[in-house]
Amino acid sequence: MTQDQEHKEETGVANQTGPEQSGAEEAPVKKPSRRKKQESPKQLAGFEDMDISDEVLRAVARMGFHEATSIQKQTIPLMMRGDDIIGIAPTGTGKTCAFGIPMLEYMDLKETRIQEVVLAPTRELAMQIGEELEKLAYYIREVKIAVLYGGQSIGRQMDQLKKHPQIIVATPGRMIDHLERGSVRLDGVHTLVLDEADEMLNMGFVKDVCRIIDRIPPTRQFVMFSATTSQDVMTISWKYQHEPIQVTVRATKQDKPQITQYVIPVTREDKLDRLLYLLDSDEYGRIMIFTNTKFMAHRLNATLQKNGFDSEELHGDVPQGKRSQIMMRYKKGKFPILVCTDVAARGIDVDDVEAVINYDLPQENEYYLHRIGRTGRAHKHGVAFTLMSFTESVRMDEILKYMKSKPTDLKFDDAGILRKEDGEPFFENI
Repeated sequence: MTQDQEHKEETGVANQTGPEQSGAEEAPVKKPSRRKKQESPKQLAGFEDMDISDEVLRAVARMGFHEATSIQKQTIPLMMRGDDIIGIAPTGTGKTCAFGIPMLEYMDLKETRIQEVVLAPTRELAMQIGEELEKLAYYIREVKIAVLYGGQSIGRQMDQLKKHPQIIVATPGRMIDHLERGSVRLDGVHTLVLDEADEMLNMGFVKDVCRIIDRIPPTRQFVMFSATTSQDVMTISWKYQHEPIQVTVRATKQDKPQITQYVIPVTREDKLDRLLYLLDSDEYGRIMIFTNTKFMAHRLNATLQKNGFDSEELHGDVPQGKRSQIMMRYKKGKFPILVCTDVAARGIDVDDVEAVINYDLPQENEYYLHRIGRTGRAHKHGVAFTLMSFTESVRMDEILKYMKSKPTDLKFDDAGILRKEDGEPFFENI
């Protein structure tokens, strides 16, 4: 890390410069709406100091949030001022509220054109963002939000668009589809947000994202949130953002998910038995198990069901309608175990996932972070187990260098009992 990068991380906010921008015009300063203030909910540390309307403050309290996170404290005032932003922050730090609150504050509720667009890389994340924005707008009845993604009926989405939503949340491919059909016009958009920008661009959506941005007025506010500052992210920034401010947030003790990581050396042949051992402990009520392939997710889920476990699978071969049903049922606690691939890693927002199990070690370092970040949310404690075969040990070393953290080692003894480093059994009831 360079000295300049260290300075940026210490200060959190830095002006970004880059090559001359093509056709970018100065973005107008956005003035937040001044809806009548009433007595605001108490114990909303940080939020009450940001000139947020009473309706949104009440919604934040209703959602159970009592203190603004670091990314929210730094981003909300900048967005409400009208700045272009690159927000670099770990998963689970409250990015949706960081951009959702300002969007609601300076929205013209009488305008029938689309005013704000959020692009997300996956259907699951788009749906999650839509749900969070609906919660934030709970006390602002005039707000209409449409969520557009592939796999959902075009007719159903047309019905949403006929209601003249002010906010659109979409995946890039489906947004392009609607633009080509003429069912969406973006000439009235004043705020564009790219969420999980690094993942979106890494998935090959660069051209689609550029086509969408080119259909939006150049005076719009452009905000990107990303876990990393990839080259694609910086290229988009240089081309389309106007004097962006970078907000870099490290996971503080307050924001950082409370996750205890464990690594368990196993043979490939014993992985299934060791997984069943963890599940048989009955220590965790809601669990996510990650595999690297759709085939393995399907096979493992079928095996778990044969062994009497109430589980479902989520991966690219599951039809979109069924995927939505599975996610809704999982969120409502209808079944405890979800077996999935990384396609769902960033699109699942369930506050009470108690344990994540890496049945396979991910091929990308970032995916390990996204996986374990599904637990330990909303200031709750979570655990993450990795079943590591000998051939995966080198991959694990690379992940640990990336994570800059060291999980706790656990081992099975000759009797098949999982033990801590001091020899004590890990589970009291097994």
